[in-house]
Parts: sequence; C-alpha cells; structure tokens
Amino acid sequence: MFVRRRATAAALATVCALSLLAACGDKDGDKADADPSSSQSASQSTGGTPSESGDAIPVADPEHAVDQPGPLKESLEIADILVYSTKPLSDEIIDRIKKVKGVEVTEQFSLASVPIENRVVTLAAVDPATFRRFTVSGKQEEIWGRVAGGELATKQATGKRIQDKQAFVRLGADKDAPSVHVGAYADPPYGVDLVVNQKWGEELKMVEGNAMVIATGSASPQSVRKPLKKIIGDADVSIQMLDVVAREGLDPNARQTAVPTGTSVGAAVGVYNYRVVGGRVIPDAGWVAANIRTEDVPILGKVTCHKAMLVQLRAALTEVVEQGLGSKVYQTAGCFYPRFIAGTTSLSNHAFGMAIDINSAENGRGTVGQMDPEVVRIFKKWGFGWGGDWNYTDPMHFELAQIVDVQ
Repeated sequence: MFVRRRATAAALATVCALSLLAACGDKDGDKADADPSSSQSASQSTGGTPSESGDAIPVADPEHAVDQPGPLKESLEIADILVYSTKPLSDEIIDRIKKVKGVEVTEQFSLASVPIENRVVTLAAVDPATFRRFTVSGKQEEIWGRVAGGELATKQATGKRIQDKQAFVRLGADKDAPSVHVGAYADPPYGVDLVVNQKWGEELKMVEGNAMVIATGSASPQSVRKPLKKIIGDADVSIQMLDVVAREGLDPNARQTAVPTGTSVGAAVGVYNYRVVGGRVIPDAGWVAANIRTEDVPILGKVTCHKAMLVQLRAALTEVVEQGLGSKVYQTAGCFYPRFIAGTTSLSNHAFGMAIDINSAENGRGTVGQMDPEVVRIFKKWGFGWGGDWNYTDPMHFELAQIVDVQ
C-alpha cells in the first residue's frame, strides 16, 4: 500500500500540467517585450540556476530570494494531516510527533491567514527544497525555483481570483501590505492556499514554524490522530485531517485557527479560534467578548462590528453626513457575521467584524454598482478598502484596510 501511494503521487506529478507565469520585477513596471529572445535574456539577467531542461530559473525578487532547491531526490509524499498552532511548535512536540507510530514523513513551516479582497486565505512560508515533496508538482524544478526566487505559488483557480492584472497579490488588507508576484501555479496541500519562501515569512512577521504537515504512508491518518491529540493536549494547536475522506468537509470536532499576519489590521484581529457546526462558523466566545461591540453610528444606527473598525466607521459616516451625503447611504446588510465565503471554506472578513456591506440592493457582486464616488472617497480616507476596486467587484463591501488615528 505504501509503495502504491507514493507511485500515485509520482504519477500525478508526471501528468499534471502546471502553468508558469512570466517573472515580473516591478508591479508598476512596463510589460516585458513580447519577443521570445528578449524575454529569455531578461530572465537570465536576473540570475538563477539551470533547471533540468537546461534553462536558467529566473530570480524575480533578489531581496526575497533563497538558495535554489535543485532537483528533488526524495520521493513525493501525500500530506495526510496538518498540525497548526498559534505559537512555534516546540522541539519537544516535534520530536514526540515524529516518534508516533504511523508518522512517516513530516515538514515544519510557517502558516498564517491573510485577508485578500474579503477572502481569508492561508499563506505558507516554506523551505522550497523540502516542502515541495508534499505537492504533486514536487519534481517540477522551475516551480520551486521560482518560489525560491521570491515569487508565489498557488492553485490556478485561487490565483486567477485574487491577483491583479500584472499577476501580483497583495498579502493583507492593509493599504501598505507588500505585494508578491505569482510565479507559478501548483497544488499545495489541502488547507494551504498560497506558498512563499521563508524570506517572505520573515518580512510578514509570520509565527515561525507553527505548522507541520504529516504523511502517514500506509497507516490510516485516523489512527494517528488520537496519539497526536495526546501529545498536543489542550494547547493552542489544531489537528486537521487532509486525507481524501476529510477533504469532503471540515472536521466538526476540530478547533480551527486563523493566525493573521503582523499587520495593523491583523494585529487588531488577533488569534481567531473557531469551530464549524453544520456549516456555521462558531468563533471562540472569549474572542467575541474581547473584540465585538454593538454601538450606534450615524445614519445606520446600531451595528455590531469589531471595536477597532467601529471607531473608523463612525468617523467615515460622520463625514458623509457633514458633506451632505447622508441620503447616499441608507442601509447595511451587516458587519459581524461569522461565516465562510459562499461555496467555500475560506473565512470572510465579516467573520472578524472587519467589513460592512452598504446599500446591498443595487450593489451586487460582479456589477459596477451605484455607490456614490464621494462616499467611496470618504471611506478610503478613513482607512477602508472598497470591493468595487476588486477584479471581481463587490461594490457594497467596505473592509478595514488600515488602522488610522481618529482624533
């Protein structure tokens, strides 16, 4: 059985055609010349190492580059279990996990939650040389060479949804959050949406080494869960089963965790623990008590939001009234609403109380909408991002993108 599992993963790597995106050095720079010869020389001029095909792998972002991984010599593995903590996994816990019967291969890395256009995705900062063996693209050297060169890898569907026209993704809701170029489409383990190297993890102040994927080989992943739970105990660590049975839905008995990156908005959210019951998101009661408030704001009356957002929401709506635009804002579809994005298991920013929907009737997703431009300008002034600017528009949606000082 163990041999067959490995062989299946290797076969998938062989037949899976994964797209590679052109390296891009500057989000606002000019587009590369369409002539293949000039494009090739531009890629080679950035440095890199030869791939198996003999072509140099471009280093698109030297500031965030790590050593090129070279060819993968180890066998591919299937990620069966994800261990995810709010703190670095201790050496003691790691050693004990490795000794559990049925734990065959492990890989430690950093994992965080990143809000991008009202979709909270998981971002992994990894060592490309070793993490790659837990993906079906592990043998494709160029993909992991691009990650080593400072670019991002993600599933094609995710990348198409969140990247801008130059194939950049802004890692966070903050206005000044850094952007990273999508260099390749790959298939990271279930539970991981975006993959960057460890240099990016350092810049984003991600919790170092707070996650681990586990391959159980021929052993049942379920047989490994119980001893893992004994090791972890009641610590702030969750265990998520990634095997094919668990992929049909989230484990209702597992505590899920979102660990935001070290940005101002992310710091305000803090660590968000929740459970899933019947498809509903149930956040930790302590987090709700510490962060969610119901207060009066101009025009809309009582709203329930994160305490950090309420201050700026009140300031924005006050200015809307002062500018004589009160009639342009007449209704809200809600702020704090613990839920997933429809049809997904990705948290919405509404789950944190950090987003509000306004005038929903005429501002549906995928439309230009009818939001007054001056109202939009005022909200942006007070630190909000607007869904009308997204690739797939959501003009009713305003989310906190930056913490600003309200006097």
